Amino acid sequence: MDAAGRLLPTASAHARLARRATSGTLDGFAHRGLPFMKQFYLTTAIDYANGSPHIGHAYEKVLADAIARVQRLRGESVHFLTGLDEHGTKVQQAARAQGVEPQAICDQIAAEFQVLLKTLHISNDDYIRTTEPRHQQVVKTVLQKLYDQGDIYLGEYRGYYSARQEQFLLEKDKVDGKWPEIFGDVSEIVEPNYFFRLGRHQDWLREFLTQNPDWIFPAYRQKQVVEFLKEPVNELCISRPRDRLSWGISLPFDENYVTYVWFDALVNYISAVGYGTAQFGERWPADLHVIGKDILVPPHAVYWPIMLHAAGLPLPKRLLVHGWWLSGGKKESKSDIEKAKALGLKHDSPLDLIARFGPDAFRYFLLREMVIGQDADFTTEQFVARYNSELANDFGNSLARLLNMGSRYSGGLVPAPTIAEEPERALRTAWEEFAPTIYPLCDEYQFHSLLDRLNAFVKALNRYLETRAPWKLAKSADPVDQARTATSLAFLAEGVRLTAVVLAPVMPEISARVLALLGQPPIEKWDGQLTWGTRLTGATLGEKIILFPKFEAEKPAETAK
Repeated sequence: MDAAGRLLPTASAHARLARRATSGTLDGFAHRGLPFMKQFYLTTAIDYANGSPHIGHAYEKVLADAIARVQRLRGESVHFLTGLDEHGTKVQQAARAQGVEPQAICDQIAAEFQVLLKTLHISNDDYIRTTEPRHQQVVKTVLQKLYDQGDIYLGEYRGYYSARQEQFLLEKDKVDGKWPEIFGDVSEIVEPNYFFRLGRHQDWLREFLTQNPDWIFPAYRQKQVVEFLKEPVNELCISRPRDRLSWGISLPFDENYVTYVWFDALVNYISAVGYGTAQFGERWPADLHVIGKDILVPPHAVYWPIMLHAAGLPLPKRLLVHGWWLSGGKKESKSDIEKAKALGLKHDSPLDLIARFGPDAFRYFLLREMVIGQDADFTTEQFVARYNSELANDFGNSLARLLNMGSRYSGGLVPAPTIAEEPERALRTAWEEFAPTIYPLCDEYQFHSLLDRLNAFVKALNRYLETRAPWKLAKSADPVDQARTATSLAFLAEGVRLTAVVLAPVMPEISARVLALLGQPPIEKWDGQLTWGTRLTGATLGEKIILFPKFEAEKPAETAK
């Protein structure tokens, strides 16, 4: 903060200012010779159309959405992309088993994912489906370019193939002489196929990672990629014979083959923003790409950068890699499911939890619980504990007290603060120690720490209220006590307002509702809103409301003896 209490820009903020100043060209792309400002382009992994959404899908979208909302709150123009990967063997097999066309399967799964996005208030600007013509044409254009320059060639594959992972395997992929369960049934095949020359660009990728040590976050994930590249990479088979797999994009130079799923799916990030058009440079390269750890190596950290490099395109500026959601440190067990049922919940269903607790409470838990890059545990007991403690008891209680006492003691208006004694100084200090950390924590995607520190401030707010006890002061006829009553309500209101402002990217609906109860519009920009002030003086408070009803598990009925 500066001397006036304003938050100073971080290094990332200075980088954004530099990006705004870019005109005429950007990363090698011209835009009709006119100046323009590149948007902050945020992408996620596109989900695969072989199953319904689960908590992992929900987390990745909520994480990316929070990042997108932070950028908008900081004044950035944002383009946020997610979507669905619809081609491949598993979709074709599922369609045959159900006696329907593959497109029908994809339409059903796409609808489920889009319902989840809407339910969770995900603010994506685009939703790409790989069956769309805009995507298929770009895939063919890129394939033809790479074929013409000799990066794709026809060869013969002899080896092992995992239908479950749609991946060719080597003997070294075995563990103790057996194929790991993740590969499912593995068969040995011999067939002609088209290959992409990964090895031709391996040295370039190693050099790129050396020159860009922060390309992947967290840093230890980049070290995994560097370790992978110490061994020669295999050429990437990018096709499947049409007589074995018909559900895919035809190779432009050989209609007897369709495109391998990774060479199809990984192109979506450029096809969605107009590759080949004059507008492409307004968004590409992506500023941040959010993925799970399971698809980092080799797809997104080896295949994708080499594909882009071979096509003459700049790489995304950074990859953000998150962990998995586990249950008690392991996969879900039968006992976990039974515990969930006892609470009236389906353990692995995000939609069920959202329906029970609300989308913003679900978003809060996901971002509060997972440390970026690490795995996190999900248990119904932990979810309920966080909900009851931090949302119902802490934040929800401070808001309810404000609305109740404001109605009783100040005519439903926020009074002006007139006292500046030790309790007030302590509360303002608590805020002013927290406020300068907000931007840096967001810059490093540390939402778990942001919410932990915010909750510490909310606890300080409640301690302040207990210290002042305005419900007692209001009974006194002493003018000083009356001034303390008014001041405590003003400080409580300002603390609640600041909490709602910080929560805007995490709990957008709740943030807007709380601000409305304080007579304020939804927050659009953080600029000037994160400093302690008296802007609420005279504002009309809303009616008392319980935003987070405390959750109590139903007690089992007693059986007759």
